[in-house]
Amino acid sequence: MDETTLGILLITAATIGVVHTITGPDHYIPFIAMSRVGRWSLTKTILITLVCGVGHVLSSVVLGTLGIALGWAVSGLEVFEGVRGGLAGWLLLGFGLAYMVWGIRRAIRNQPHTHVHVHGSGNVHAHEHAHTDEHTHVHTEEERAGSMTPWILFTIFVFGPCEPLIPILMYPAAELNVWGIVLVALVFGVFTIGTMTAIVVSAYVGLMKLRVTGLARYSHALAGLAITACGAAIKLGL
Repeated sequence: MDETTLGILLITAATIGVVHTITGPDHYIPFIAMSRVGRWSLTKTILITLVCGVGHVLSSVVLGTLGIALGWAVSGLEVFEGVRGGLAGWLLLGFGLAYMVWGIRRAIRNQPHTHVHVHGSGNVHAHEHAHTDEHTHVHTEEERAGSMTPWILFTIFVFGPCEPLIPILMYPAAELNVWGIVLVALVFGVFTIGTMTAIVVSAYVGLMKLRVTGLARYSHALAGLAITACGAAIKLGL
């Protein structure tokens, strides 16, 4: 094995892993948005990000390895990855729209209103509060949405391909040997998932210090809007 060639491939893998993650907001915005509105702990946020990141990278590694073993052409794999990417975009767009609609409906149902109270002493006071038709029913809806969200995100990220991995990294590595493929894929995965996690954690810590009480009622709708924008960006090739 040419150590110089392998070294170049590993540096390329690390660089592309970082750059393609930073320039792809769909790699981190869904986790930032959902951790905020779902009140996830930092541990849960990191765990979900890591699991989805591993699924994201591993699906392309499996496909690329299979393609190398069967001698498939790079162009054929790129077409297949394009189909996967299109499907992932639609899934992300659909999830974002559905969550945004649910958030808007929830905000409307929880619209604040004022009650006036007159006491026997003649004192009159008013207070504003918000409630829904059935308090327990709302909690049930939120718990159901919260339990489903990580699985939905995982499914979307498994379908979402790592576009640079197969044509740029895995096929050149295949000309070396099996360990070359393993090392390149491992470095790419570590830097991709590491960058995802670093951005999500940084945003999580920053948002914890931000208190926007006036928009709290619309937080779910805004989260859905952010995810919808990511899905739309994928479909428009932005």
